[in-house]
Amino acid sequence: MSEEPRLPPVTQVGMASLALIVAGGIYLAAHLPEQVPLTPAIVLLTASALLLAGNLAALARTKGFAWGRFFEVARWALLAYVVIAGMIEYAFLRDDVSGGPLVVLTLSLVVFAVHVPVLIGFTVARYAQPEEGAVSAG
Repeated sequence: MSEEPRLPPVTQVGMASLALIVAGGIYLAAHLPEQVPLTPAIVLLTASALLLAGNLAALARTKGFAWGRFFEVARWALLAYVVIAGMIEYAFLRDDVSGGPLVVLTLSLVVFAVHVPVLIGFTVARYAQPEEGAVSAG
């Protein structure tokens, strides 16, 4: 019986990060088009970005992971989510969102467009066989 590598809680942390992004978006949308107090949305965005960074760091230290499969899947998912985020950004611009709310929403889209492909790539690669000699992300 082969020993499976111990994997970090990438999915759980990713979902928490995405929940924070969604909460920040809902908060901003509830206040637009009037003036929006940005502090709560910035706090949610910062927490989400920190979770993303921690998730990437934990995943990068994983030994015996199928990195080839991860990048094969994640790069195509990233392409798709960059397009999706671009369409959402276009909708924000068409709706005349500007200033601080636009910056916070744009940065939230960046976190969204990176974290979802990481989750998709991780979900596929966790069940794939690692390549010979693969020990880390580098």
